[in-house]
This record gives sequence, structure tokens and C-alpha cells, in this order.
Amino acid sequence: MVAQPERIATHDEMPIVAAIVARPAHGRLRMGVRKRKNWYQLAQFSLVGGSGYVVNLAVYASLLRLTELHYLLAAVGSFLVAVTNNYLWNRLWTFRDAKAHIGFQGLKFFTVAVVALGANLVLLRLFVSLGLDKVIAQAVAIILVTPLNFIGNKLWSFRARV
Repeated sequence: MVAQPERIATHDEMPIVAAIVARPAHGRLRMGVRKRKNWYQLAQFSLVGGSGYVVNLAVYASLLRLTELHYLLAAVGSFLVAVTNNYLWNRLWTFRDAKAHIGFQGLKFFTVAVVALGANLVLLRLFVSLGLDKVIAQAVAIILVTPLNFIGNKLWSFRARV
């Protein structure tokens, strides 16, 4: 096996690399917690997420009641509607300063959302198998995966350019 040379950071990446190397993870976390803007963004993200939560549950309950879709397929359908709502509001409002190409940023957002959807489906299936009502199980699963979704979007999809 031939050893691959390590990739060298580009000039544009150097401030990011220097910041990461210079400050340990707990130090970066402590600095992030102290910034008022991060708390404001978390509040905005939560409001957008709240609207997506309502959209998701309304579409999910409607799909369960009006169609004969399996509850996991209904969850995927409601996810597609809610993720569109959330991306548009987060792009236009929560992370408006971190505008990148809409296609690339949208793909990153969707990738994070699909990871969160995977976690959501695992939890939903678990809760339903434990006897929880399907709509209540979906409501709880969404809440539990929200931190994963926020962190992925804050640090990757809508990462501010340095």
C-alpha cells in the first residue's frame, strides 16, 4: 500500500485551520457559547424549526388519516414538506449572512436533514414498537433529533465564511 501525501490547506482555509489548531474543542465551544449572535441564531433556528415541526406533524397526521400510507412513509412525506419550509426560512432569515450558492448550500442542508431523518425514523419506529401513538411518537422523535440538525446546519450548511 502506498502512503498518500497529506492534503495541504489552501490559502483561503488557513484562518480556519489556524483557529482550529490554536484552540482546543472545549475552548471553541466556550467561545461559541459566549457569543450573543449564536444564541440569537439558535432562537431563530428554533422558531423556524417550530414552524417546520407544525408543518411536519400536520402533514404527517393528514397522510396517516387521509391515505393508507405506512407510518414510516408518511414520515418521509411530511419530512420533504417540512425540510423545504425549513431550508427557505433558514436561508432567508436565520443564516442570511452565510449565503452561498443556493444549490450547494441546499444540498448540504438536505444532507444534514437526511441524516436527521434517519435518526428520526429509528426513534419513530422504536417509540411505535413500544406502543406510543404514531403522531406522539413522531412529535417526540422530531424534538430529539433537533440538536443534531442545528449543529449540522450551523457548522456545515450555513457555516459563515471566514
